[in-house]
Amino acid sequence: MKARELAVAGAFAFTPEVFADDRGTFCSPLQEDSVAEVLGRPLFGVRQSSVSRSRRGVVRGVHFTALPVSMAKYVFCTRGMALDYVIDLRRGSPTFGRTDVIPLDPENGTAVYLPSGVGHLFVSLRDDTTMTYLLSAAYTADKERAVHPLDPELGLELPPGLVPVLSERDRTAPTLAQARERDLLPAYRDCLLADAA
Repeated sequence: MKARELAVAGAFAFTPEVFADDRGTFCSPLQEDSVAEVLGRPLFGVRQSSVSRSRRGVVRGVHFTALPVSMAKYVFCTRGMALDYVIDLRRGSPTFGRTDVIPLDPENGTAVYLPSGVGHLFVSLRDDTTMTYLLSAAYTADKERAVHPLDPELGLELPPGLVPVLSERDRTAPTLAQARERDLLPAYRDCLLADAA
């Protein structure tokens, strides 16, 4: 399994070897030993797994969770194709405001590890794009946070010619500046402590 450190501190993309024959392909997007070697500790204990299915043009995010029970994520695509955006929203992080974009599809098997407090967005590039999430905490509605995905301050470049389809939650999410003013962004140090627990 190959690992690549992303532009966001503590975030990584993991790409497994893909085995192909006349029946199709086989790969393992999560290989605990390889992930633990890169992270310097085991991957979090999975508390919840979730699956989303999206039509072409759907934009989900920018989502993150509030402390003290923030959520680390391990995300991969099992059908279709997506562009996955990792956005550092952690106050005090050495990479605050940086973004990395990773193409995800079942053919390459790449998965993305997002530490606690890091923003996540993906854009579905095909109908029936299916994303699988392994999560370090169970979903708790009052801990869920979002920043508007089209906020110019974030500078997220969506694929040209794509008309973004947003949920009501994402359409009404605060801008990055508003999230700062409302003290919604998590502190980098607190996120590191959450991930180490």
